[in-house]
Amino acid sequence: MQRNASASSCSTASTEVPLYFAYGSNLKAERLIERVGAAPATGRAQLADHGLSFAKRGRDGSGKACFEAALGQTLWGVAYSLTSEQFEILDRFERGYDRVEISIRVEQSGLLAAVTYQAARFTDDPTPFDWYKQLIVDGAREHGLPSEWQAMLAATPARPQPAD
Repeated sequence: MQRNASASSCSTASTEVPLYFAYGSNLKAERLIERVGAAPATGRAQLADHGLSFAKRGRDGSGKACFEAALGQTLWGVAYSLTSEQFEILDRFERGYDRVEISIRVEQSGLLAAVTYQAARFTDDPTPFDWYKQLIVDGAREHGLPSEWQAMLAATPARPQPAD
């Protein structure tokens, strides 16, 4: 897989704020709301020709969700409506990612411009902590993502977070 193949860097000073495509832990509405406040979901969404991995190196040493170009695969997520202020807040949580512009297919709406976060640093151990993986599984369930996607997420290997 080739990293960041079809995503381009996005200026944070954009005057038009597109949708936010959540595919990782921010799929879970409660987590996103805790971070940025009210964030209405606009629908299930897909990023064509991309797949999910956990190759982003987290500050805690675990693998975090990221997407990679993967011809013929579909990355499932949710489109949220965020304000420019909410994006600025989210940028602070999403360290180690670059904000990028993409095109997603949102159910009921078709192909739309969106913003998401793509990993800027990578790990040799792409294994998420079990609590982090569970946020993604719960978010996929909450938004009714396809059962095959939910099963793939649930089957993703994870490890317990070491005690401090």
